[in-house]
Amino acid sequence: MIKTDITKMFGIKYPIFSAPMGPFFTRDLALAVSEAGGLGVLSNVNIVGTDPVEEHKKSIEYMIEHTDKPFGINFLTSRNNPGVKAMIRNIPRIVMGNVRMRDQCKYWLTSAGSSKLLPASKYFQELRANSEVKHFHVAPSVGLAQKCIDANVDGIVVTGTEGGGHQSYERVSTLVLLQQINKYFPNLPKIACGGFATGESLVAALSLGADAVAMGSRFIASKESEFHDDYKSLIPPGSPQDTGLYTGAFGPIRLYKNKYALSHPAPSSKEEMIAYEESMSPEQRAKDLGAYDRVYSGDMETGAVLLGQSIGIIDSIDGVNEIIEKIMKDAENTIRKNTAMLK
Repeated sequence: MIKTDITKMFGIKYPIFSAPMGPFFTRDLALAVSEAGGLGVLSNVNIVGTDPVEEHKKSIEYMIEHTDKPFGINFLTSRNNPGVKAMIRNIPRIVMGNVRMRDQCKYWLTSAGSSKLLPASKYFQELRANSEVKHFHVAPSVGLAQKCIDANVDGIVVTGTEGGGHQSYERVSTLVLLQQINKYFPNLPKIACGGFATGESLVAALSLGADAVAMGSRFIASKESEFHDDYKSLIPPGSPQDTGLYTGAFGPIRLYKNKYALSHPAPSSKEEMIAYEESMSPEQRAKDLGAYDRVYSGDMETGAVLLGQSIGIIDSIDGVNEIIEKIMKDAENTIRKNTAMLK
């Protein structure tokens, strides 16, 4: 059994989290991960036409109806995320009013924006003071990790450029970034994300100062995930070179290379991204947002297919329980093998 500060903090069996994968629904996936002994995370759903507050509420209700295990929730705090202020204001209030929600929804992850927005909410302050909830924020650079600490986070998710979905402008690999952040903030709880799909990679993350890993692409390629079968089928034959950095709704984003991705070259700087946003017509903005809806419905050519470089080491679509058990078995064997090197 591998125990870390993170497994103790959240009362989970294994140091494995599902990465948030908004704007898509991940209720069934989050449930499966939590039931298997990891910690499942509900994504910030903002498919066109949905109410993010209502969707978060429904997702939390779904979780407490089907499991008594801990789970997490994600908020994209970007200025471009519709409804973010309403979510930050209302979801903590809703959770505070329900004992089971308060006891189980322990992991509050913010990303793609300010780490200060959630802790500034008086409702979250009340929830934090009267429960065991923990606030983590995604930190893709040392500088942003410092901003997280200044915002009084309980921990960070160290995300390197290998990962699928939204990325930073720094483009630093998880291997280097995790070492950097651990050097400056050795005692800060850390979850490593970006490039993890095996037991060996879990051991590598733990060796470099992380307390757990979060996986996106590995869990998309699971029987329980809500993603379209055509989406999942891209993963086992995929290679790292099948993905690249392009322009997303909140900055650079790692996507599977298709017609949509190739028509959206990655911005070189935040200033370039802002200029691009300002130049967009309402029609173009709606069309780009629709790309996420399209891929969720199975359009693998003109949809935005979020996948990380780890697809190059994933060779099957398996059940979540099977995925986690294999990772943990391989991790334990790797630790034993490494320990045997000591003479």
